[in-house]
Amino acid sequence: MCLPHPPSTSFQGIRIVNINWADKLRKGLHSSADSLGNLCVEAFHYLALFGIGAITAYAAVATFIDMLGKGGVSVDDILLLFIYLELGAMVGIYFKTNHMPIRFLLYVAITALTRLLIGDVSHHKAPDVGLLYVCGGILLLSFSILVVRYASSRYPSTKVIDANGKDIGDDGKV
Repeated sequence: MCLPHPPSTSFQGIRIVNINWADKLRKGLHSSADSLGNLCVEAFHYLALFGIGAITAYAAVATFIDMLGKGGVSVDDILLLFIYLELGAMVGIYFKTNHMPIRFLLYVAITALTRLLIGDVSHHKAPDVGLLYVCGGILLLSFSILVVRYASSRYPSTKVIDANGKDIGDDGKV
């Protein structure tokens, strides 16, 4: 049995084998691996987002039911519900835009520190240097929100992408 010879050309008496088939195979393999990798990353991305959203909603409902069971509501409880609301909004924005809204993380941190501050003060804990640290942290986070807002208005993102990761022009077309 005789195998066919791959296509070849001659150059100054030297036989050169044409291996375009290997390059096409490599490109096809790369394209398939790239597609499979993107599928796995996006599947994990959506699964994690749905998981985080579900856990946040569950925690908010459980806290609300616990508040109803106590028969009273404290400022700590209300601030905790605001934290859950901000986390839910952050997940929703991330799901729609594929961008992590850093300001929401800062809002959550400020609300958590405010909740800690109110809890310490309302339980009649004697003021100490820890109170100054918490207030300083709130001030620092507030200043960082100011910086982030200024930077995003002064230096807006020039690349806008949709949920599929494709560029969207100024006219909204892909």
